[in-house]
Amino acid sequence: MEAQWEEGGWERLTGRAGRRRLPVWDCTVGLVVGEESVLVIDPGSCVREGARVRAEAKRLTGRSVTHLAFTHGHFDHVMGGSAFPGAEVYGAAGLDGLLSTPAGREELRGDAVRHGLDPAEAAEAAERLVAPGHLVSGERTLDLGGVRVLLAEAGPGHTGHDLAVLVPGERPVVFCGDLVEESGEPSAGPDAVPGRWPAALDRLLSLGGGDALYVPGHGAVVGAEFVRAQRDALAARFGVSPA
Repeated sequence: MEAQWEEGGWERLTGRAGRRRLPVWDCTVGLVVGEESVLVIDPGSCVREGARVRAEAKRLTGRSVTHLAFTHGHFDHVMGGSAFPGAEVYGAAGLDGLLSTPAGREELRGDAVRHGLDPAEAAEAAERLVAPGHLVSGERTLDLGGVRVLLAEAGPGHTGHDLAVLVPGERPVVFCGDLVEESGEPSAGPDAVPGRWPAALDRLLSLGGGDALYVPGHGAVVGAEFVRAQRDALAARFGVSPA
């Protein structure tokens, strides 16, 4: 089984959870395998990339993906979602408003092209963009069969609609989205909420605790010490007093 994961560039984190660092933007896609259902977290930047993730998830699990979770609404995390027909889609409350309007879709398309995505692929992904039909306000539990995954509003911080995914177990796994980045300094765009970002990292730490694996939106898996250090660096960068 381990060889199957490594063959496709996937990293198995626990018996239930794994992830892969996608090419070009080093965006993390997460995979959580239940006995009855399969969850993908952040399905990539375009329809082609999403379709590849879907095929690899089926190869690894033997089943179709039943659930998607968007950690936030940036193009490299959501624009592959239409490649998963029939999947139930989850996001933080308010994210649907950003992804379902013509203006929101056009903003994502333009951002994708500015970052180097082929214009035709960006246009296709924006036209077919899937908005979350299940909105998380506070916390929500998904029972995948044998594992109950917690979806939690963790922001605002990196954006106004940040969602974390906690996979419980002997060693918990927290999918952080871009609230945490390991391969570079955290990116604060025009939709960031800098004054509340450090508190969002405290929220992540409260979810996972000191022994969890924290999976950033970009980069290698880290521990709680890294998250604390990034919280402190963000507080200093944005002039936010510690809580």
